[in-house]
Amino acid sequence: MKELIRQRALELGFDDCRFTTAAAPASSAEFQKWIAEKQFGEMQWLERNAGKRIEPQKVLPGAKTLICLAASYQSDRSAGGPPAGSCSSGVVARYARYADYHDILAEKLKLLNQFTGQLGGADTRSLWYVDTGPILERDFARRAGLGFVGKHTNLISRKLGNWIFLSEILTTLEIEPDAPEKNHCGNCTRCIAACPTDAITAPFQLDARKCISYLTIELKGAIPVELRPLIGNRIYGCDDCLAACPWNRFAREGRMMKPHAREDLQQPDLVELLSLDDHQFKSRFQGSPILRTKRRGLLRNVCVALGNTGDESVLPVLAKASADHEPLIAEHARWAIEQITARPK
Repeated sequence: MKELIRQRALELGFDDCRFTTAAAPASSAEFQKWIAEKQFGEMQWLERNAGKRIEPQKVLPGAKTLICLAASYQSDRSAGGPPAGSCSSGVVARYARYADYHDILAEKLKLLNQFTGQLGGADTRSLWYVDTGPILERDFARRAGLGFVGKHTNLISRKLGNWIFLSEILTTLEIEPDAPEKNHCGNCTRCIAACPTDAITAPFQLDARKCISYLTIELKGAIPVELRPLIGNRIYGCDDCLAACPWNRFAREGRMMKPHAREDLQQPDLVELLSLDDHQFKSRFQGSPILRTKRRGLLRNVCVALGNTGDESVLPVLAKASADHEPLIAEHARWAIEQITARPK
């Protein structure tokens, strides 16, 4: 059964498929400490369902196995990106330069889940998740042997590097587990050195409140003023710690995601983005992960990027944005104007 499921997963386009038990992860205590210290910022759902995250039986009573899956989003076209000092282009995290991975992986997971249920019989119960369920997916993926958790707290695959989406099926089927992966970071600290905001406070320790991915995606209000200059021209997420990892030399292009690449998100024009109204924003980013920030969040980020990298040529569009009906956009536009006008001519 195990090899049949793995073979079917690979046929569906996943790049790796491993198995582990539904026992609580060994990292439960560290996760609870992180929650107690409120390092999750405004991501309140992490605190609300913390009990489920460390105990799969609370998610699916009778669960015995987690089927852990990896899908690469490495692409030759996404290997680079606009230069850090560009005043016209913004940087979007690599994973978001595609159609929404939740939808793409969900379609394949449903098929794999159906296949697994057919093998297990009528009494089989299961749940599948794509980055949405109350499961410590990186911890289970490590125990299943998909990869190891790096010092940047993300999963690293020795065959796929850092550029991977995780998903899982929690099932009542009892399947022989695979061997856990050992840590292979060694003495390397490149990811820690690469973080622009020092959000990786120590090896394997992340303060999400300082992470650019959190600041540009999860944070709904104003970005702290002291952190804005460190964001550069990143307008949705940040890849710096991932890109610094030497294990990326083994990364290979993902089969599942390749057909869903969004060319318009490789080097998006900041001035063009700042001109979008609500309807245009929804139309432009329909089916993209970026839609979740809403117009107010993305244009807030665009203003910060222009404030960091723009010149006097972008002042007119920022002046218009400073009168936007969304106070969040207006305030960040005014900050950007101040940054540009204060620079030596």
